[in-house]
Amino acid sequence: MTGRVLIVAMLAFGVIAGAALYYLQVYAYYFDVSAAEAGGVRVTASASGQPEDIAFGDFRGIDSNSSPIRFRACFTTDPDFAEMEGRFVPYPAATPLNAPGWFDCFDAAAIGAALESGEARAFLGVGDIRWGIDRVVAVLPDGRGFAWHQINRCGEVVFDGEPLPEGCPPIPARGP
Repeated sequence: MTGRVLIVAMLAFGVIAGAALYYLQVYAYYFDVSAAEAGGVRVTASASGQPEDIAFGDFRGIDSNSSPIRFRACFTTDPDFAEMEGRFVPYPAATPLNAPGWFDCFDAAAIGAALESGEARAFLGVGDIRWGIDRVVAVLPDGRGFAWHQINRCGEVVFDGEPLPEGCPPIPARGP
């Protein structure tokens, strides 16, 4: 009898711990972000090297304080690929990161496939939005747009423990 109680208690603890871990990974640390809180939708201009606002609507965004690469956003825009490609800095290594399943407007696999096929275009949204992290903006021909944070070349090397590569901005000093 004592063995059964112990087994049931261990199973119950395992189920509770598993449910808590799932909740923490998928829901707990994310929060909704408005377009204003996200800084709108900005794409870096080729001519000036500075981010510029683009027209957008239907913005949905999420972020998390636990990681700088958990930002995801979906929006609509009126894409003119010829104008965008001539005006904005392309982002050739764009790799959309998975979003939680409940954030259903952002399908990383579908966005990635559209980028690989050339159907979608990716641009540098804001470089070094946080040191070593870029905001990437991708647009589909039907006007759906997506944004996410991605580790850039400098961040990838330094975060792996290597010295700062040439041509990278200095690492900001950390506070006390």
